[in-house]
Amino acid sequence: MSAFKRRTTAKQPPLPAGTRTSPGSTATVITSTGIPSLDDILGGGLPLSCALLALAPDAHTAYGELVVKYFAAQGLASGQRVVVVDPRAEAFLAECMWLPGGGAPADAAAPPQPVAGEDGEDEKASEHGMKIKIAWRYAQMKQFQTTVPSSSQSAEDYCKTFDLTCRVPQAVIGNARAEGKFVGVSPEDASTPERTSSCRTIIRRLSDILSQDGPEAQVATRICIPALGSYEWGDLSPQQDISFFLHSLRALLRRNPRACASVCMPPNLCQEGYGGPGWVQKLGWLTDASITLAAFSSNPSLSAMFSSHHGLVHIHTLPAPHTLLPPSDKFSTLRGLTSSGENNLAFKCMRKRLIFETLHLDVEGGVGERRTTPSASAIATMEAGQGHDHSHAHDPSTTTDGSASVAAVQVQLEQVQITAPAAQDNAATGVEKPGSSFKKAKVKKKVAFISERPDLYDF
Repeated sequence: MSAFKRRTTAKQPPLPAGTRTSPGSTATVITSTGIPSLDDILGGGLPLSCALLALAPDAHTAYGELVVKYFAAQGLASGQRVVVVDPRAEAFLAECMWLPGGGAPADAAAPPQPVAGEDGEDEKASEHGMKIKIAWRYAQMKQFQTTVPSSSQSAEDYCKTFDLTCRVPQAVIGNARAEGKFVGVSPEDASTPERTSSCRTIIRRLSDILSQDGPEAQVATRICIPALGSYEWGDLSPQQDISFFLHSLRALLRRNPRACASVCMPPNLCQEGYGGPGWVQKLGWLTDASITLAAFSSNPSLSAMFSSHHGLVHIHTLPAPHTLLPPSDKFSTLRGLTSSGENNLAFKCMRKRLIFETLHLDVEGGVGERRTTPSASAIATMEAGQGHDHSHAHDPSTTTDGSASVAAVQVQLEQVQITAPAAQDNAATGVEKPGSSFKKAKVKKKVAFISERPDLYDF
């Protein structure tokens, strides 16, 4: 009998539905956030046993809550269990987006009319691989892309394609509740006679829910907290309550490797003034992944400068549960660390979806037409940035109204007379030679460029 034994790979347990192995480590199991471009920023998806914190400091928008809705909708569509910590958990789930054609529209009484411009933009953003007619010498070059394409694997449950104009059907929510895949936890019911903080009570309830399955559960659990620290949670302090809750939630997820969480906070809690200096940085330390969606709605000059985007994306922390470096540093296409320096990221919310992409300036003059005047974004940026008037001497004849061009070009021909050296000799000797007094010179063209706004045309 031989003493050698064949090495066989140990049988791995099947992965839960809607998950896959991380490209950075085989020990890490990731799941989708519902947004393909956000999955790319995180390194393929959000790892199980990790928490994602989406901060949106702008009080006029709700982009952070929109990220949590994508997270919850992806869990329902993948057959995972969704735990919503909100006093109106079922209403929150009913407002989430859904698969195109698989549910009722957002407003059944008045269905939204398609917008030609936005629909065209959606089609351009989704058809990255479409071949365009260009010169043959450029046919082999890569097409300029600002984001990652949507998931084309419609048969798989990892990342679904959602439509913001559709809503989750009530039948789907009812079936999920009946099967135990939808659980609602209300912070208002967390008040106890001992005046225990609602954060501690919520942590205990989440621990009881996750302990029912055990570490070898075949169904992944998503914890969605759309408004941590809102008025329903009671009076909370930044250090004793908010920090304690995020730290305890992170420890709870580490003990349950089949669970993950997505958290959003009200706008007033996402600012540095709430928790003191370094508050946003502390929130990044207390969570595995932390991003800030800084909208342009409060800054008109930025809105005019980046008209095709709705805000900037700031990355504070990236998940790395089983590695020293985040897998996003190596596998993220949008961040671009493998080719050059890290790219600036922005986001835009179109009619049907939310997209994270690289920040880029618009092409001055457009791509389909030729302009002789500055673009609207350049004029708006200039007017917002100039607080004083510049005194320049201009010709009154070149002053035009807003409908005409703001620059004028004057062309003037100038003839140069050059006296030949032989002419002086002829004058001294008194002998004139015809045709030798002047030398023919080329006609020079003199261009005078006059503009009402000289700083725009600084050559």
